[in-house]
Order: sequence, then structure tokens, then C-alpha cells
Amino acid sequence: MKSFYTFRPEYAYIMNVHFIAIGGAAMHNLALELAKKGYKVTGSDDEIFEPSHSRLGKAGLLPEKYGWFPQKINAQLDAVILGMHARADNPELLKAQELGIKIYSYPEFLYEQTKDKTRVVIAGSHGKTTVTSMVMHILKTTGYLFDYMVGAQIDRFDTMVSLSNSSKIAVFEGDEYLTSPIDLRPKFHLYKPNIALINGIAWDHVNVFPTFEKYCWQFQRFIEIIEKNGTLIYLEEDKEISKVIKMAGREDIRKKAFTCHPYKILETGVSLVLPDGSLNPVNVFGKHNMQNIAGAKEVCLSIGLTEKEFYQGISTFKGSAKRLQLLYENTTTSVFLDFAHAPSKVAATVKAVREQFPDRKMISFLELHTFSSLTKDFLPGYKNSLEESDVAIVYFNPEVVNHKKLEPISRDDIFNAFSKEKLIVLDKLTELPDLLRKATKDKPNVVLYMSSGNMNGISKDELINFAK
Repeated sequence: MKSFYTFRPEYAYIMNVHFIAIGGAAMHNLALELAKKGYKVTGSDDEIFEPSHSRLGKAGLLPEKYGWFPQKINAQLDAVILGMHARADNPELLKAQELGIKIYSYPEFLYEQTKDKTRVVIAGSHGKTTVTSMVMHILKTTGYLFDYMVGAQIDRFDTMVSLSNSSKIAVFEGDEYLTSPIDLRPKFHLYKPNIALINGIAWDHVNVFPTFEKYCWQFQRFIEIIEKNGTLIYLEEDKEISKVIKMAGREDIRKKAFTCHPYKILETGVSLVLPDGSLNPVNVFGKHNMQNIAGAKEVCLSIGLTEKEFYQGISTFKGSAKRLQLLYENTTTSVFLDFAHAPSKVAATVKAVREQFPDRKMISFLELHTFSSLTKDFLPGYKNSLEESDVAIVYFNPEVVNHKKLEPISRDDIFNAFSKEKLIVLDKLTELPDLLRKATKDKPNVVLYMSSGNMNGISKDELINFAK
């Protein structure tokens, strides 16, 4: 087996790397990054969707055919990077194991590339993408050179992954989902942070963490693997975080609590209230985003930035894709798209929009798409999450429930679980355009779409047209 070379300038050797399941969001971004650095990159997948398809095609990395081809695996490879989408009996994986080629999951690969750097890992059941994006934006604004991995496309960054020769800091979004089909640890257990943040704990991923206790233990373990003399930053008002901190019992790390950053809603938008009483305008809104800002501030100060640098940077942050993303706005209608899918995320997003638009008619649409959200015993967690919406629509696809091999659910199951008067439950999206056009006749209004799926392929332009 060949030795594994890291990104250090003294090595002129160009690695030969193969990606199994190259089409994943994080996987294809890592493939693009390595190809950009001169690595020889190949890959396979059984299906590749947009935007991965176009981005891989543009870089010349799109597989000629879909499927798994063991002949692509040979002794000339230095490493195989394995995505979670693949199965443990994947023919290419079996061939790599047979040949003794080094196999990495992408979080394991990222750790190997950054183990000599200060690693900042942002975790939590909600807000981790946004906090990571905020920290990245501010570091870039202040001129820091840093590595990163984030779960969404953000402004001013070409890829969602970057690894460099000379940076001393790496900023990673810490996902608690499983690492790969042959490594069932959560991804964020592999990064061993020097600076860690936990932004809230609310049960999710019930297919792999069937009880809330097992889910919480993953965060306890995350605290346990923080490097000695490291720093843990956490949301003070979250009782579950306090419990796992106590259970982890780390006395050899610094602990910094944060709360919601003071803010005011003005006619011109939202402004942070700074320690000296002055106002600092920002482009995001909602209490949950003010918590995200407070957490990002503690991370930036721990890295070594000043308060002045932080506030200058955060004032130009515009958010990340599908995180209260403004799709359309005129004088009477605003349309937002958000990734919210778990109950705590849905509730926080709905409250944020209601607080920002208190005098508008609010229409909320939620697609239930994840394993957790389509599990009958998990549904009661959504109770009252849409309560502040004037019109609330929930959509689920029975075929997706069947594909995930879950117990069938009905419209009544969803209606009863949400406990929202006049809730509209759909199992087909053909009714959605007329429902939205009728609901948005009264102006002014605000329309909020929430989904971690693709709403049966409905485009953003179509979503806008339904709501105008």
C-alpha cells in the first residue's frame, strides 16, 4: 500500500484519489478542491443530481456512466474516499479492501489534512451551517487564510470545502450523522476540535439514534474528544447541553457560554445592540440568528479576532443557501426558502419570520422529507411548530414513506400531530399552486417554504410564481 501524502509544499508528489459516491454535496466539493490542486481525481456514483452534476461536468470529473466499476480500483491509487451514500458491499469498496488501498471517509480525510492545525468545529442540532458560514465570512473579510468545510453554498466561496498548504486554522461544520457505511461514528467525532461550539440539542436522525438519550450521548462524546486545553463554546439556555457538559466532566478545557445577542427591529431592518449601546445593522433576522451571531462572535474571539473585526464582518454577512434565503420581494410580497425540517428548526424559522413581519399575512409550507419527519412516533414533536402561521400547509409523499420502508402515515396522523387549526395536509403537490394563489390574494403577505428535499423538483422560479 502506498503512503498517504498530505498537503505540504515539500511534497511534489501528486496523489491519485478515487471517490466512491462522488456526487454527494460534500464529496463532490472535496473532489473539485483536490482536482484544483493538481491531484488526479476519479469517481463513481449510481446517481448524481444538480448542482453536483453540472459542477463535476465542468471540471471534467463527471463519471462517463452511472454505476460501480471495480476495474476503476487498481494498485496505482493512493487513496479511496468513501461516501455515506455507498453500501458496505459496494463492489469498488470491496476491491479497494482486497488490494489494501487506504480508505478514508471524507471527515477522516479532512482530519488527516488538518491535524497539525487549529481545528474549529461548529456542532448542534440546528444553526451549525449558519454559524460556520458566519465565521468563514468574517475570517475572509479580515484577511485570514483558513481551511474549511461547510454544508451549504455561501456567498464569496466557490466551493464548500477548501484545504491549503499554509493555513493554520480549519473551520468545519460538525455534522452528527454517520461517517460512512464502514464507519458508523458520527462525522463530528473524527475532527478532534481545539475550539468547539454546540448551538443546541434537539432529537433528530431517529433512524440511527432511536432514543433521545442515544442522540444526546453523541454530543457528550464530542465534548470528550476536544483536545486538551481546548475551548467549548455553548448556548447557555439549552438545558440539554448543560446536561451533556456535566456528563462529559471535562475540567481540562475552557468553557464559554453565550446567549442571544441583543438586537432591535427597526423600520430599516435588524440591528445588533453593541456593548456601548450603538447599533450595528445586519442582513439576517430572527432570534435564532441572533443566537447564531453570539456563538459566532465567541468563536471569532477565541481564534484571535477583535470585537471590532467581528462586528465589521458580520454587518456584511448575507446568509447561506436555503437558510431564510430571500427568493423574491416587492412592496407587498416576500418569499423565503429555508432548510428547516426538524421540529425545533421549523418552530424557530416560523417565529423568526413572524417577528420580522408582524403585520403581514403569513403562509407557511413544510415538506416532510427526512426519515425522522416521516416516522409516525416522531411526528408529535411538531406540535405547535406552525402555530404562528396564518395559513399552514404540510406536504408528504407516501411513495417516499414506502421507499424508506417506514410505517404508513396518513393525512390525519399529520393533522393530529401538528395540532394546528385549519392545517392543510397534502400528499400530492398538484393542489399547491392554486392553494398558494388563493392564500396570497390578500396583501401584504410573506410566504415561507421549508424543506430539506426538492419538493418533487419544483424550481425556485415556480415557487416564486405560486406566491406572487
